[in-house]
Amino acid sequence: MKIYECGKDDLAGLFESLKKRSLEGQKNVDDTVSGIIRDVMEHGDEALLEYTERFDGVKLESLEITAEELDEAISSVDEGLIEVILRAAENIRAYHEKQRENSWFFTKENGIVLGQKVVPLSKVGVYAPAGSAPLPSTVLMDVIPAKIAGVKEIILCSPPGKDGKMNPLVLACARFAGVDRAFKIGGAQAIAAMAYGTETVPRVDKIVGPGNIYVATAKKQVFGVCGIDMIAGPSEILVIADESANPAYVAADLLSQAEHDRLASSILVTVSKELAYKVAEEVKIQLGRLERAEIASKSIEDYGAIIIAGNMDEAIEISNAIAPEHLEVCTKDPFSLLDDIRNAGAIFLGNYSPEPVGDYYAGSNHTLPTSGTARFFSPLGVYDFVKRQSVISYSRKAFDLAAADVAAFADVEGLTAHGNAIRIRTEMEGKK
Repeated sequence: MKIYECGKDDLAGLFESLKKRSLEGQKNVDDTVSGIIRDVMEHGDEALLEYTERFDGVKLESLEITAEELDEAISSVDEGLIEVILRAAENIRAYHEKQRENSWFFTKENGIVLGQKVVPLSKVGVYAPAGSAPLPSTVLMDVIPAKIAGVKEIILCSPPGKDGKMNPLVLACARFAGVDRAFKIGGAQAIAAMAYGTETVPRVDKIVGPGNIYVATAKKQVFGVCGIDMIAGPSEILVIADESANPAYVAADLLSQAEHDRLASSILVTVSKELAYKVAEEVKIQLGRLERAEIASKSIEDYGAIIIAGNMDEAIEISNAIAPEHLEVCTKDPFSLLDDIRNAGAIFLGNYSPEPVGDYYAGSNHTLPTSGTARFFSPLGVYDFVKRQSVISYSRKAFDLAAADVAAFADVEGLTAHGNAIRIRTEMEGKK
């Protein structure tokens, strides 16, 4: 891994390359995705079946998963793994129950009632990747918060394999999380189907879930027709560590994200020069043991880095500037740094809180902001599956007291119809 030292090496080039990761390969993707979306809008299921044959290499008779297919898939999953899924689901459910939002109201003098009504979305679509690295855990993470929010119908789209079947683990997680309907559709065409609806696939209010550059681009293009969770970029991890950290642990955690994608970013920021060089050596050793070593090596080479900071304040400043998806704090007293951490999707404190614990099991959500968007985005949660409606009720007395002020605002903005909506009431009531 490349090692940089604050004050001696220029970090601007590194930061600039990280910013450009999400743009890599974007050329021509926009036009391709636009064409796919238009095709699905115009030809519905026919287009979906054609794209499935072209991109997934399988000719399907129907798109929707049947009850028999679901039962067959679940029966093929090891019972011990089913138990793991159920325990993880319970942890996710317990964590997200804390995020429930309630409607609220309050009254003021003269008969004013104000409030906020919290309403769940009616239909939500979840996308689950199933390419070289299927992500069944994503189904749990995306569906369970929606169920807790009270979403009435949840549909799932995930690409089929060459055998025409959806990944059995994806389907198992779908059943235990509470998916209502599932479809064997992948890529940009799945996003288009959920956004606009087809003869078979219902139109949804919001689409959530990660995917490749075509899926991410499609979500971006349909935003406004329906809601989306976020535009997810390549995965990333940043570790803040001092001399107390175990270099083998840190290296393993950096590689846990590097194996995701050639564009993934793994960065260590440390105040210990000795740890920096030990971690670099450990990364070399552990890379040789990985099944996805080719992907991880490319990720580490292009977007991996070890930064030696002058002190812990500087280390935190660097982390906040990068705003990583996953942030691990492997220091003597990690909780003492928590208040100063402003920008991160998920924060893992201590040497025994590695990122995969959050990815799969702890209960916190692993659908997280990437590419620096943790500066203004939050992890997926129950709050993403509800909408808030303002409630306003004025009595006659309260209206009379406010009328002149409201009319004055309307006049200064030149909105005469607004002003008339106020004055017509004062004038007509005054004639009684």
